[in-house]
Amino acid sequence: MSRPRPRPGYDCDIVIVGGGIVGLSTAYAIIRAAPGTHVVVLEKEPGPARHQTGRNSGVIHSGIYYRPGSLKARFAVEGAAELVGFCAEHGIPHEVTGKLIVATEREELPRLHALIQRGRQHGIPVRELGPAQITEREPHVRGLAAIHVGTTGVCDFTAVAERLARLAVEGGAEIRYGSRVDAVQRRPGTGVAVQVGTETVADTGDRPARSRSSVLRARAMVNCAGLHCASIASLTGDEPAARIVPFRGEYYELTPAREELVRGLVYPVPDPAFPFLGVHLTRGIDGGVHIGPNAVPALALEGYDWRTFRPGELAAVLAHPGAWRMARRHWRYGVGELRRSLSKRAFTTAVKRLLPEVSASDLVPAPAGVRAQAVLHDGTLVDDFLITEGPHTVHVLNAPSPAATASLPIGREVATRALRALDAVNVP
Repeated sequence: MSRPRPRPGYDCDIVIVGGGIVGLSTAYAIIRAAPGTHVVVLEKEPGPARHQTGRNSGVIHSGIYYRPGSLKARFAVEGAAELVGFCAEHGIPHEVTGKLIVATEREELPRLHALIQRGRQHGIPVRELGPAQITEREPHVRGLAAIHVGTTGVCDFTAVAERLARLAVEGGAEIRYGSRVDAVQRRPGTGVAVQVGTETVADTGDRPARSRSSVLRARAMVNCAGLHCASIASLTGDEPAARIVPFRGEYYELTPAREELVRGLVYPVPDPAFPFLGVHLTRGIDGGVHIGPNAVPALALEGYDWRTFRPGELAAVLAHPGAWRMARRHWRYGVGELRRSLSKRAFTTAVKRLLPEVSASDLVPAPAGVRAQAVLHDGTLVDDFLITEGPHTVHVLNAPSPAATASLPIGREVATRALRALDAVNVP
């Protein structure tokens, strides 16, 4: 399909910052809802899904954990079914496996029973299992009781993002990789001007790459920048309702010789005080078994290991009063996570609660991910998707897990808001 022509005085109608699964789903939704809208997606990496989308366990979440009435609950339940259909339609590897949520301590049983009721509220097929039934499904897992959740599965989220990008481009959108946003100027009544920096490729090995800058004029801007969303919001002049505190999730994999210890997906009963689900066991779509993640503060927004340290980004996190209040409130939990990060033995002990036969020698390090966790000024961890609006702008300020699962309905929600923002612009 030919690309729509921009209106006089503009380079596009809507510019989307961020080429992860949420940004690409938004572009796809805009093209479908309003054909002829000229959309440009800016992604600083050389391809899509290089951060949160491409660095997770690949689980299609059922929505059982999330508070009734929340965006997370509505979008996850709706999105899980829709995502399975999308994968089937486009030939993307996926499997609806179901999963077990296992209580290993008596004090967890009331929370497990509460999850059963919540699952039924959401219309999710759930079934309570005793120890013998747990062993029947997962012979090497031990627990006092469990829930089997029927709608959970696994897929290749990078492939989903790539297909969304292709569909958006086929519908007339433009995706510019290697394009970072350096500045945003609000133009009252007429939209935004985005200063875009790009890296030019050197002609020879002796000639270094150079940066160049251009300006993109748009009637509206959508901020789907994930780890960088609060910074992008600040560039527009919109004070973000929350700031991003990056948490690194570190994973191990079972060695191939020990992959038979886990058949499917096995989760602990989560602590409702935290948005993290705890160390779980995941047989991915590739057949490998991921174990993790823990959650430790990262020293950079894209801090995938302890060696990655960016002083400016860390200083911005430490300047946020909410980060200190959160740390004072949850320091005991944090100490445990740090211990499991620094000690393989401690991590293995945590895994043994679900999988007693595992040993440290069965675990090999796997690539880590970073969760863009929004934290309010009072130290509260934002527990739902957070989408805000300003003049000519829409900001997705919190979209961690299950955002990949819920990407299609989230994209439609953000697209609706972005198209509404166009109505406030004076078009010549």
